[in-house]
Amino acid sequence: MKIVRTAQIALSAIGIGALVYCAAVLIEARFYQAKAAREFTQQLRAGRKGAAVEPRLSEPRNGNLIGRIEIPRRGLSVMFVEGVDAGDLRRAAGHIPGTALPGEAGNIGIAGHRDTFFRALHRVRLGDTITLETRAGECRYRVVSLHVVKPDDIGVLAATRRDTLTLVTCFPFHFIGAAPERFVVRAERLADASN
Repeated sequence: MKIVRTAQIALSAIGIGALVYCAAVLIEARFYQAKAAREFTQQLRAGRKGAAVEPRLSEPRNGNLIGRIEIPRRGLSVMFVEGVDAGDLRRAAGHIPGTALPGEAGNIGIAGHRDTFFRALHRVRLGDTITLETRAGECRYRVVSLHVVKPDDIGVLAATRRDTLTLVTCFPFHFIGAAPERFVVRAERLADASN
C-alpha cells in the first residue's frame, strides 16, 4: 500500500507540474502578444506621423516582430515574428525563413502551433479573407485551397508566380502528441488590396 500511495503522490506531482508549465507557457504567450500588439500599433502611428520607420526588414533576425495576421471571420488575430524556432513559436506565429517576406513578391510562409495561435485554422473555409499587416502597409488575401500534407512535403513553400500566403500548422488539430501531418492554408493576394 505504501508503494501505491507513493506512486499516486509522484504522479499527482508530475501532473500538477505539467499543468503549471502549460499555464506558464500560455501566460507568457499572451503577455508577449499584448506587448507586441502595443509596439506594433505605436510603430504604425509613428509611421503615419512621418517619423522614420523602416517599412520592412530586408534581413530580419530571428525573433524580430514583423506584423499581424488576421482572419476576422474566424476570430484569428496574431502577431508574427521572424523564425520558427521553439521559442519563437511559443509566443507568436513565425515567418518561415527562405520564403518571401511580406512586401516581396512570391510565397510568404507563416507557421504556428495548432493548439495556440493557429487553433482557429480548423474553421477556415475557401473564400475567407486573410489580412497581413506590416509597417509597410496592409495586404489582403483570399483563401484558395486547404489541404493536408506530410511534414517533409516542403513543396507547399516553393516560390510562386502569384503573390501567395501559405499558413502551416500541425494536423490533426485534436491529436495528442507530435502530429503526423501538416494542415496548409493557401491564399492569393487580392488585386485591390495594395497600399
